[in-house]
Amino acid sequence: MRVAMIGTGYVGLVSGACFADFGHHVTCIDKNQEKIDMLRSGGVPIYEPGLDLLVARNIREGRLDFETDPTQAVREADVVFIAVGTPSRRGDGHADLSYVYAAAEEIARVMDGFTVVVTKSTVPVGTGDEVEVVIRKARPDGDFSVVSNPEFLREGAAIEDFKRPDRVVVGTGCERAREVMRELYRPLFLNETPIVFTERRTSELIKYAANAFLAMKITFINEIADLCEAVGANVQEVARGIGLDNRIGKKFLNAGPGYGGSCFPKDTLALTRTAQDAGRPLRLVETTVEINDARKMRMAEKVIEACGGSVKDKTIAVLGLTFKPGTDDMREAPSLVIIPALLKAGAKVQAYDPAGISEAETMLEGVTFVSGPYLCVEGADALVIVTEWNEFRALDLDRVKSALRDPVIVDLRNIYEPEEMARRGMKYISIGRS
Repeated sequence: MRVAMIGTGYVGLVSGACFADFGHHVTCIDKNQEKIDMLRSGGVPIYEPGLDLLVARNIREGRLDFETDPTQAVREADVVFIAVGTPSRRGDGHADLSYVYAAAEEIARVMDGFTVVVTKSTVPVGTGDEVEVVIRKARPDGDFSVVSNPEFLREGAAIEDFKRPDRVVVGTGCERAREVMRELYRPLFLNETPIVFTERRTSELIKYAANAFLAMKITFINEIADLCEAVGANVQEVARGIGLDNRIGKKFLNAGPGYGGSCFPKDTLALTRTAQDAGRPLRLVETTVEINDARKMRMAEKVIEACGGSVKDKTIAVLGLTFKPGTDDMREAPSLVIIPALLKAGAKVQAYDPAGISEAETMLEGVTFVSGPYLCVEGADALVIVTEWNEFRALDLDRVKSALRDPVIVDLRNIYEPEEMARRGMKYISIGRS
């Protein structure tokens, strides 16, 4: 099949490369000429393990193209995906759909013959209806069907998630479109992947509901961690004890500094706004958003407390800047709250991240960025682990201790064991463990 992908951001590029690897011919389209030139040469503008090799292989085998002009690709396409950004709109928290509607107008102008237009971007309920109106207005004679097909990709594991997903959700009431989507995802049928066909609005809501539930699960275990600290319990053992219950499951029960990234913060906020507009407010989700925002600031306070109640004129080493390991994504990362709070309290901050420094330099002022974990701790008064990159899981602790002025480690990801740190003479503070 021939596929056109409007947008070469995280979702569009990963999806386009994976569809090409399935054997389809894919053209990814973006207005940014510099980005297209990079992609044509086999480079990728984002950090995602294995994506550079996937892109290069499918370019080499003639299944993956990159263009700035959508005309030919859309005219020849069986399926056109809209995979553009839907950031939170300033002022009210609703999803900004301007890029989605602009893409729909662009598709309408050049599509030829029956075209399945698929919204891959995360959009509020009813957006597909509006996309259909936009296209119909521009092309009253157009032969098309608008479909919802939300993505469920985890940054750092996106290729595996695309090729071996828990499920694929397709929202459409059109049988012709349904058959096209079945053929598009036929390689997954061979793996017995559940393909969930629903009405379009239901599909749109599934995406938001899934992200909101996972965000609530993270927030729940973070609150349990606070209780564990107060009563002398161990949150990791609590998480294991409840996670073995099949009704709960063990995933997303790792206590930490709060969720971030490109999805959970904006999607939970957009869902609450949709629910409020519908007169059915989601109090659980609203509270989740409030707790998560407050938690990041609380983590900065935790660091200050570990340093004796003041960090004025102290040097704090921060390991990990991105919102999670395996990505260079800094969006809504806890570090973006924790570090400025420490700087405001008078600390000097030196930081290291395996992939996120270039992005962090544009978002954090007054920070000294270094090229490795041991350079980061050199001469610092305390070490704070914010992101659980693998290379931080087996640090030479004797070397770390000797490099620190004071052996204080605040582990916001519970990488190490309190007993071991105590044996090494470290002052060790973690999350939800006494």
